[in-house]
Amino acid sequence: MSTAPFVVAWTADFYTPAGLPQYRDIGLSVLADQPRITQRVFREHRKEIGSDQIDGAQGVIVLTPTVTAATVSQSQELLVISRFGVGYDSVDVKACTAADVLVTITVGAVDRPVAEATIGWMIALSHNLGVKDGLVRTGQWNERSKHMGCELRDRTLGVIGFGGIARKTVELLRAFGMNPPLAFDPFVSEETAALHGVKLTSLEQLLRKSDFVSIHCPLTEKTRGLLGAKELSWMKPDAYLLNTARGGIVDEDALYAALKEGRIAGAALDCFAREPVTAPSRFGDLSNVLLAPHSIAWTHELFRDIGRAACQVMVELSLGNRPQGVLNPEVFDQPGFVEKWSRFRTAS
Repeated sequence: MSTAPFVVAWTADFYTPAGLPQYRDIGLSVLADQPRITQRVFREHRKEIGSDQIDGAQGVIVLTPTVTAATVSQSQELLVISRFGVGYDSVDVKACTAADVLVTITVGAVDRPVAEATIGWMIALSHNLGVKDGLVRTGQWNERSKHMGCELRDRTLGVIGFGGIARKTVELLRAFGMNPPLAFDPFVSEETAALHGVKLTSLEQLLRKSDFVSIHCPLTEKTRGLLGAKELSWMKPDAYLLNTARGGIVDEDALYAALKEGRIAGAALDCFAREPVTAPSRFGDLSNVLLAPHSIAWTHELFRDIGRAACQVMVELSLGNRPQGVLNPEVFDQPGFVEKWSRFRTAS
């Protein structure tokens, strides 16, 4: 095996400007016993990773910056961009493929925490948690009878996208006595859905029948604007919408109007079309909405598990093995990538 060092670079937003860790555990223990792997941190945070920042690195673990064609087009040594999570709309995968660079996501690491957050929000919305909290804070105790809630029991969950997060959500909800869940996902077979006790249906039927609509699909050109004014009009007036996926999947103007006019019961939003949200959100004026800064599922366990998965990608590539979570596996057959990777593969 070659002894060439395998350099892993972390984007600067994992650390404070003073160089201190932002998070308790990002999986660094996986790299601790890998003498061939050396690590460094970007000197500055940029919204878009510059080609100069990846110079000399074989792998880059990315938290929030975007990766564009300009980032990777001149890359001579880079093997992999590893997204710290499962969303990859911030990475130009086509440009990475053209530049002989793998793109990976941390499959499975986010399932449990996002599922827990989704269920927590379902309970909070249906029990009017935000409103009842406000009654005590403002001395309106006697108004409580005006804000009766409802249980999850006998209600129907509809999930848009039936990947790992949605499947874990369905699994954890079995104890609540809900109706059989519905799912809209063109890429999932009837057999797979049935295995998880879920019925596949059209988007329209899911929206018409569900008491809770939870979005768990990626943001792509096909899902951008998936829920607009027409689709929201199909929802029941006592139904709730939850989005822990990506902003842009829902038309925010249409959603705001539906919420303000009481055409749906409420919403919980963790993501927005334009992030970061640095001014007060208009949704904050609505009492039937719960909001979070794209971090509702952030837990110490989440970052630990995502970090371990991202670091394991680096270990596998440094040893000449194919890692999990690759979005563009065709790169393995591209001569440019094969040549770069050959320095780290075990000699046959």
